[in-house]
Amino acid sequence: MNLSSHLQELRKKHKALSDQVERAQQTPASDTLQVAELKKQKLKLKEQIERLSQA
Repeated sequence: MNLSSHLQELRKKHKALSDQVERAQQTPASDTLQVAELKKQKLKLKEQIERLSQA
């Protein structure tokens, strides 16, 4: 897997997590700990994408 396709895959995962966080926040009975964990995963992916983009 080259860098470009790896970055593309990371961006897809980031988008999927964004969608998941959005849906969870719109649900009244959503688990705040789960939402927080999803946001942490999303941030880690964003940092990884930025780091690889600068390489």
